[in-house]
Amino acid sequence: MKYILTDVEGTTTSISFVHETLFPFAKERLKTFVTKNQNRQDVQEVLKQTKATAKAEDQKDISDDEACDLLLHWIKTDRKHPALKNLQGLIWEEGYASGSIKGHVYKDVPVALKAWKEAGLTLGVYSSGSVQAQHLIFEFSTEGNLRPYFSNHFDTAVGHKREVPSYSNIANLLKLDPSEILFLSDIKEELDAAREAGMQTIQLVRQIDVVIGDHKTVRDFSEIKF
Repeated sequence: MKYILTDVEGTTTSISFVHETLFPFAKERLKTFVTKNQNRQDVQEVLKQTKATAKAEDQKDISDDEACDLLLHWIKTDRKHPALKNLQGLIWEEGYASGSIKGHVYKDVPVALKAWKEAGLTLGVYSSGSVQAQHLIFEFSTEGNLRPYFSNHFDTAVGHKREVPSYSNIANLLKLDPSEILFLSDIKEELDAAREAGMQTIQLVRQIDVVIGDHKTVRDFSEIKF
Protein backbone atom coordinates (compact mmCIF):
# COMPACT_ATOMS: atom_id res chain seq x y z
CA MET A 1 0.00 0.00 0.00
CA LYS A 2 1.27 3.43 -1.00
CA TYR A 3 -1.70 5.73 -0.63
CA ILE A 4 -4.51 6.40 1.88
CA LEU A 5 -7.64 8.04 0.49
CA THR A 6 -10.13 9.26 3.09
CA ASP A 7 -13.72 10.37 3.09
CA VAL A 8 -14.61 13.40 5.26
CA GLU A 9 -18.16 13.38 6.66
CA GLY A 10 -18.50 10.56 9.19
CA THR A 11 -14.85 9.59 8.75
CA THR A 12 -12.54 12.49 9.67
CA THR A 13 -15.35 14.85 10.62
CA SER A 14 -18.66 14.47 12.44
CA ILE A 15 -21.80 14.33 10.33
CA SER A 16 -23.45 16.75 12.76
CA PHE A 17 -20.84 19.44 12.03
CA VAL A 18 -21.75 19.42 8.34
CA HIS A 19 -25.52 19.32 8.83
CA GLU A 20 -25.88 21.38 12.00
CA THR A 21 -23.11 23.97 11.51
CA LEU A 22 -21.99 24.32 7.89
CA PHE A 23 -25.31 23.98 6.06
CA PRO A 24 -27.25 26.34 8.39
CA PHE A 25 -24.37 28.88 8.31
CA ALA A 26 -24.58 29.07 4.50
CA LYS A 27 -28.37 29.00 4.44
CA GLU A 28 -28.76 31.90 6.88
CA ARG A 29 -26.29 34.10 4.99
CA LEU A 30 -26.99 33.13 1.38
CA LYS A 31 -29.21 36.01 0.26
CA THR A 32 -27.22 38.64 2.15
CA PHE A 33 -23.94 37.33 0.75
CA VAL A 34 -25.23 37.33 -2.84
CA THR A 35 -26.65 40.85 -2.49
CA LYS A 36 -23.44 42.17 -0.96
CA ASN A 37 -21.22 40.48 -3.54
CA GLN A 38 -23.45 40.49 -6.61
CA ASN A 39 -20.81 42.21 -8.76
CA ARG A 40 -18.16 39.56 -8.07
CA GLN A 41 -17.43 37.35 -11.05
CA ASP A 42 -17.62 34.11 -9.01
CA VAL A 43 -21.03 35.08 -7.59
CA GLN A 44 -22.26 36.04 -11.06
CA GLU A 45 -21.17 32.62 -12.33
CA VAL A 46 -23.15 30.91 -9.54
CA LEU A 47 -26.27 32.86 -10.51
CA LYS A 48 -25.69 32.10 -14.20
CA GLN A 49 -25.41 28.35 -13.56
CA THR A 50 -28.49 28.37 -11.31
CA LYS A 51 -30.57 30.21 -13.92
CA ALA A 52 -29.37 27.84 -16.64
CA THR A 53 -30.56 24.85 -14.61
CA ALA A 54 -33.94 26.48 -13.99
CA LYS A 55 -34.25 27.10 -17.74
CA ALA A 56 -33.23 23.55 -18.66
CA GLU A 57 -35.36 21.77 -16.05
CA ASP A 58 -38.42 24.02 -15.70
CA GLN A 59 -38.27 26.12 -18.90
CA LYS A 60 -38.30 29.26 -16.74
CA ASP A 61 -36.31 32.48 -16.87
CA ILE A 62 -35.70 33.53 -13.27
CA SER A 63 -34.41 36.65 -11.52
CA ASP A 64 -31.41 36.86 -9.19
CA ASP A 65 -33.77 36.75 -6.21
CA GLU A 66 -35.54 33.69 -7.58
CA ALA A 67 -32.14 32.09 -8.19
CA CYS A 68 -31.37 32.58 -4.50
CA ASP A 69 -34.69 30.94 -3.61
CA LEU A 70 -33.80 27.99 -5.83
CA LEU A 71 -30.36 27.70 -4.21
CA LEU A 72 -32.02 27.67 -0.77
CA HIS A 73 -34.36 24.93 -1.99
CA TRP A 74 -31.34 22.92 -3.10
CA ILE A 75 -29.87 23.26 0.40
CA LYS A 76 -33.15 21.93 1.84
CA THR A 77 -33.17 18.96 -0.55
CA ASP A 78 -29.38 18.41 -0.24
CA ARG A 79 -28.88 18.66 -3.98
CA LYS A 80 -25.20 18.39 -4.97
CA HIS A 81 -25.34 21.13 -7.61
CA PRO A 82 -22.01 22.73 -8.60
CA ALA A 83 -23.42 26.25 -8.29
CA LEU A 84 -24.63 25.62 -4.75
CA LYS A 85 -21.37 23.95 -3.75
CA ASN A 86 -19.40 26.89 -5.10
CA LEU A 87 -21.57 29.47 -3.31
CA GLN A 88 -21.51 27.55 -0.04
CA GLY A 89 -17.72 27.43 -0.33
CA LEU A 90 -17.52 31.20 -0.75
CA ILE A 91 -19.76 31.79 2.29
CA TRP A 92 -17.86 29.26 4.40
CA GLU A 93 -14.54 30.78 3.35
CA GLU A 94 -15.67 34.09 4.82
CA GLY A 95 -16.82 32.32 7.99
CA TYR A 96 -13.59 30.38 8.46
CA ALA A 97 -11.45 33.45 7.78
CA SER A 98 -13.36 35.48 10.40
CA GLY A 99 -13.13 32.70 12.98
CA SER A 100 -16.90 32.19 13.01
CA ILE A 101 -16.39 28.57 11.95
CA LYS A 102 -13.80 25.96 12.92
CA GLY A 103 -13.72 22.73 10.94
CA HIS A 104 -14.48 19.77 13.16
CA VAL A 105 -11.92 16.96 13.02
CA TYR A 106 -11.83 13.99 15.40
CA LYS A 107 -8.84 14.09 17.75
CA ASP A 108 -7.49 10.73 16.56
CA VAL A 109 -7.22 12.02 12.98
CA PRO A 110 -4.18 14.38 13.18
CA VAL A 111 -2.21 11.80 15.18
CA ALA A 112 -2.82 9.19 12.50
CA LEU A 113 -2.16 11.57 9.60
CA LYS A 114 1.21 12.49 11.10
CA ALA A 115 2.16 8.85 11.65
CA TRP A 116 1.10 7.78 8.17
CA LYS A 117 2.95 10.65 6.54
CA GLU A 118 6.10 9.86 8.53
CA ALA A 119 5.78 6.23 7.42
CA GLY A 120 6.10 7.39 3.81
CA LEU A 121 2.46 7.08 2.77
CA THR A 122 0.80 9.67 0.54
CA LEU A 123 -2.57 10.98 1.71
CA GLY A 124 -5.60 12.27 -0.17
CA VAL A 125 -9.26 13.19 0.34
CA TYR A 126 -12.34 12.14 -1.64
CA SER A 127 -15.59 13.77 -0.55
CA SER A 128 -18.92 14.78 -2.03
CA GLY A 129 -18.11 18.21 -0.60
CA SER A 130 -16.21 20.44 -3.00
CA VAL A 131 -12.42 20.57 -3.05
CA GLN A 132 -12.69 24.13 -1.72
CA ALA A 133 -14.83 22.96 1.22
CA GLN A 134 -12.29 20.21 1.96
CA HIS A 135 -9.44 22.74 1.98
CA LEU A 136 -11.31 24.95 4.45
CA ILE A 137 -12.28 22.18 6.89
CA PHE A 138 -8.70 20.95 7.18
CA GLU A 139 -6.93 24.32 7.05
CA PHE A 140 -9.14 25.92 9.70
CA SER A 141 -9.76 22.80 11.80
CA THR A 142 -10.26 22.44 15.53
CA GLU A 143 -6.95 20.52 15.50
CA GLY A 144 -4.95 23.17 13.63
CA ASN A 145 -3.96 23.37 9.97
CA LEU A 146 -4.01 19.79 8.68
CA ARG A 147 -4.09 20.67 5.01
CA PRO A 148 -0.32 20.12 4.45
CA TYR A 149 -0.77 16.41 5.20
CA PHE A 150 -2.84 15.93 2.03
CA SER A 151 -1.31 15.75 -1.43
CA ASN A 152 -4.60 15.48 -3.36
CA HIS A 153 -8.26 16.41 -3.04
CA PHE A 154 -11.07 14.88 -5.11
CA ASP A 155 -14.77 15.67 -5.27
CA THR A 156 -17.63 14.52 -7.48
CA ALA A 157 -15.91 16.01 -10.53
CA VAL A 158 -14.24 12.57 -10.79
CA GLY A 159 -17.61 10.82 -10.40
CA HIS A 160 -20.14 9.99 -7.72
CA LYS A 161 -18.91 8.21 -4.62
CA ARG A 162 -21.06 5.10 -4.97
CA GLU A 163 -19.96 4.39 -8.54
CA VAL A 164 -17.05 2.11 -9.41
CA PRO A 165 -15.60 4.25 -12.26
CA SER A 166 -15.01 7.14 -9.81
CA TYR A 167 -12.40 5.11 -7.95
CA SER A 168 -10.82 3.91 -11.18
CA ASN A 169 -10.59 7.55 -12.26
CA ILE A 170 -8.82 8.50 -9.03
CA ALA A 171 -6.33 5.64 -9.38
CA ASN A 172 -5.62 6.70 -12.98
CA LEU A 173 -5.11 10.32 -11.93
CA LEU A 174 -2.71 9.19 -9.19
CA LYS A 175 -0.94 6.84 -11.63
CA LEU A 176 -1.30 4.02 -9.10
CA ASP A 177 -2.69 0.52 -9.29
CA PRO A 178 -5.98 0.55 -7.31
CA SER A 179 -4.60 -2.22 -5.06
CA GLU A 180 -1.99 0.27 -3.80
CA ILE A 181 -4.72 2.55 -2.42
CA LEU A 182 -6.60 2.17 0.89
CA PHE A 183 -9.98 3.91 0.99
CA LEU A 184 -11.50 4.94 4.35
CA SER A 185 -15.20 5.72 4.66
CA ASP A 186 -18.21 5.18 6.90
CA ILE A 187 -20.52 4.43 3.96
CA LYS A 188 -20.89 0.78 2.91
CA GLU A 189 -21.88 1.58 -0.68
CA GLU A 190 -18.82 3.79 -1.21
CA LEU A 191 -16.55 1.09 0.13
CA ASP A 192 -18.27 -1.51 -2.08
CA ALA A 193 -17.57 0.63 -5.16
CA ALA A 194 -13.94 1.25 -4.16
CA ARG A 195 -13.34 -2.46 -3.55
CA GLU A 196 -14.90 -3.39 -6.88
CA ALA A 197 -12.48 -0.94 -8.51
CA GLY A 198 -9.64 -2.87 -6.83
CA MET A 199 -8.87 -0.68 -3.81
CA GLN A 200 -8.32 -1.87 -0.25
CA THR A 201 -11.05 -0.69 2.15
CA ILE A 202 -11.71 -0.05 5.83
CA GLN A 203 -15.05 1.10 7.25
CA LEU A 204 -15.18 3.70 10.04
CA VAL A 205 -17.92 2.99 12.57
CA ARG A 206 -17.95 6.12 14.70
CA GLN A 207 -21.73 6.10 15.25
CA ILE A 208 -24.11 3.29 16.19
CA ASP A 209 -26.41 3.97 13.22
CA VAL A 210 -23.77 3.16 10.58
CA VAL A 211 -24.89 0.44 8.16
CA ILE A 212 -22.07 -2.09 8.39
CA GLY A 213 -20.97 -4.01 5.33
CA ASP A 214 -18.49 -6.86 4.96
CA HIS A 215 -15.41 -4.64 5.06
CA LYS A 216 -12.88 -4.51 7.89
CA THR A 217 -14.24 -2.11 10.52
CA VAL A 218 -12.59 0.21 13.05
CA ARG A 219 -13.99 2.68 15.56
CA ASP A 220 -11.42 5.38 14.83
CA PHE A 221 -8.13 6.01 13.05
CA SER A 222 -6.06 4.77 16.01
CA GLU A 223 -7.27 1.21 15.30
CA ILE A 224 -5.90 1.22 11.74
CA LYS A 225 -2.71 -0.82 11.77
CA PHE A 226 -0.39 -1.80 8.94
